[in-house]
Amino acid sequence: MNPLSEIVSGFAGKRIVVIGDTIADQFIYGEISRVSREAPVFILRHEHTETTPGGAGNCATNLAALGATVKLVSVVGDDEPGKLLHEKLAEAGVNCDQVIVCNDRKTTTKVRVLAGQIHSARQQVIRIDYDSQPELDAAVRDELLSSVTKQIADCDGVIISDYHYGVADPGMTTTLRQVVRISNIPAIVDSRFRLSNFNGFTSATPNEDEVANLIGHEPRDTPELESKAEELRERLGYRALLVTRGPHGMMLVEKNAAPLHIDAVGSHQPVDVTGAGDTVIAAYTLALASGASFAEAARLANIGGGLVVMKRGTAAVTADELQSHIQA
Repeated sequence: MNPLSEIVSGFAGKRIVVIGDTIADQFIYGEISRVSREAPVFILRHEHTETTPGGAGNCATNLAALGATVKLVSVVGDDEPGKLLHEKLAEAGVNCDQVIVCNDRKTTTKVRVLAGQIHSARQQVIRIDYDSQPELDAAVRDELLSSVTKQIADCDGVIISDYHYGVADPGMTTTLRQVVRISNIPAIVDSRFRLSNFNGFTSATPNEDEVANLIGHEPRDTPELESKAEELRERLGYRALLVTRGPHGMMLVEKNAAPLHIDAVGSHQPVDVTGAGDTVIAAYTLALASGASFAEAARLANIGGGLVVMKRGTAAVTADELQSHIQA
């Protein structure tokens, strides 16, 4: 059996805990009917609306689609988007027993409007974010910390999915660092421009823009990207750093190893990149939890990312899809 195929076969039943910010990704589809008489704008005739788990929720959904047993530790509001998220996550097979519902908090929601003519593909024209949040109160923080300590005790891997909405705060990060060190399990970080706050874990999956933000400038060429990524890996105390590069594929920098460049899979013109990073970290973490090397895990993550960007909206990749690509 192909080594990568054998790793994917081992995904089933692996226990992964996802800690982070769950987001409601809402997609409003419509047909452009005419130009308004009130202002020079198009009028959109509504066709349908979809709500899917985003952020840590999308990461958990991808893990479940790949065959893992998934527990999500997060916070949502006691509102309609929060209820829809619970339903969608349960349908996907994600355990939401540790998702806290807060009465004084609105569920973070990102609304994307997709428009087009009657016979054309729908294209995203605007995104509206509902993300103004109060800080988590002390009781909720204590409940989250207690939940994390219990859930990690018997899991095979951990993902920290930080979108800067309050779940992965400094107290949570300190607790996680201590618990995963004792458990000796892979703990992988995905953080939007705050990766420097998450030192001491196993690995992380930043994109090129996030690396540039962390080093203070855009790398001039590939050799500089390699050297700066290695410096970043060493400074943060990771065993490896997987940098996603869009149409240029991925670059893995690993301790005591030469940088590994992996070409992108499939078309260089993606249908939709929404949530692709969640698919990447899900496949990467699950592979490491299944005994893969960092290079093998990176190759599987690259395949997963290449497959998911050919799907519209916030989507997931299944283990069967990975196997089909590997065998082809």
